Amino acid sequence: MTRRPPWLLVLLGSAGATLFAVPLIGLASRTPWLDLPQLVSSSIVTDALRLSLITSLIATVISLLLGVPLAWLLARVEFPGRSFVRAVVTLPMVLPPVVGGAALLFALGRRGLVGGPVSEATGFLLPFSIWGVVAANVFVAMPFLVLTVEGALAGIDSRYEHAAATLGASPLTVFGRITLPMISPSLRAGAVLAWARALGEFGATVTFAGNLQGRTQTLPLAVFVALESDRDTAVAISLVLVAVSLVVLISLRDRWWPQP
Repeated sequence: MTRRPPWLLVLLGSAGATLFAVPLIGLASRTPWLDLPQLVSSSIVTDALRLSLITSLIATVISLLLGVPLAWLLARVEFPGRSFVRAVVTLPMVLPPVVGGAALLFALGRRGLVGGPVSEATGFLLPFSIWGVVAANVFVAMPFLVLTVEGALAGIDSRYEHAAATLGASPLTVFGRITLPMISPSLRAGAVLAWARALGEFGATVTFAGNLQGRTQTLPLAVFVALESDRDTAVAISLVLVAVSLVVLISLRDRWWPQP
């Protein structure tokens, strides 16, 4: 490490850190600490927290079931249009969430490309339901898992897999007994990142699933509503989300942050 860093870099770096720290300090300064237990135990917060936990965990499980095989295909299988598929998979990471919600609505809504025929045949509707929240969460969160796992698959030593295959192990056995254990740290990190992203999702959820308390109103949506009517509750919910996010980032420090 540089013993005497240039003063200009120190100044600019400190200004950059301050840019992130000041909003958090502002949030903490407006937090009604004495009333915090009462605020976070109100029905609005508990309903939103329960719904957020349920939908984000379900979205994480679905992301694991679908995202790990998808990451394996992108990392190990050569097929026409692989770069395009990778771009489509990662698009929700840079797409405005509201646009993502609109895309889900046009595809899976009552009159959507897929949702219309499904609704006519079965009566099942995704929008404005808890499963609509899950669908929005999966759409925005799974790319984080896919990219993390794909990078791990591309970086592991494939000789162990080849050796197991040579000894007669089936492809699924190799994947389950050799590949997955080798990428388990990245798999856990990707799952936690996907869960945290699903927990904090707002734009796609409010566009596709609505904002109905006890039904589709998650913690971020509850903050949005409370900002207009109950500022203290909004601050309390925001503090909960900040605390969860910090715990997630600190738990992943060994995976994502460079060590001295």
